[in-house]
Amino acid sequence: MSSWTRVGRGAALGAAMVLAAACGRSGGESTQESAAGAAATGTTGGGLAAEVAAAQASASQATTPTEALTVTVYKSPTCGCCKAWVTHMEQAGFRVVAIDTNDLSGIKERHGVRPEHGSCHTATVGDYVLEGHVPAADVKRLLAEKPKVTGLAVPGMPQGSPGMETGAKDPYEVIAFTRGGGSSVFAKY
Repeated sequence: MSSWTRVGRGAALGAAMVLAAACGRSGGESTQESAAGAAATGTTGGGLAAEVAAAQASASQATTPTEALTVTVYKSPTCGCCKAWVTHMEQAGFRVVAIDTNDLSGIKERHGVRPEHGSCHTATVGDYVLEGHVPAADVKRLLAEKPKVTGLAVPGMPQGSPGMETGAKDPYEVIAFTRGGGSSVFAKY
């Protein structure tokens, strides 16, 4: 089985595994390990579909976007700044599922991320794609305003962006992009 097939299954199951873990069914393994195990074997457990449906119904009654949605982030297993961005998103109130993979180019292509918008990790939230070190405040704004875009990107890895706090601070832009190649500045820092 190719790594892309495993990651694809993991992506589909990642949010569901978080929900199962939240229900106390993690069995001592981390959510990431559960998602990876289910992805590798193709198994999901007998009651998972029911749990997902119940969680979706519960999420639809949430009062804020971060309560309703899980961010699924695809990242290299060795990338420290990606881990720091995950922490940034969690601290902002998002639920985050991190899926480690060494095949990020396929994920970027699948989600419509053009090379000029590329960075070190790709994430999804709701119907949107997040590429790179997008600030949580901009994700919340994206979810509240619901523009007709594919997603947001912070191209490259600018110093001072969330997860890249090293003391230096480079100016950077958050770009709204579409699959057709359109883009516009969503925010400037």
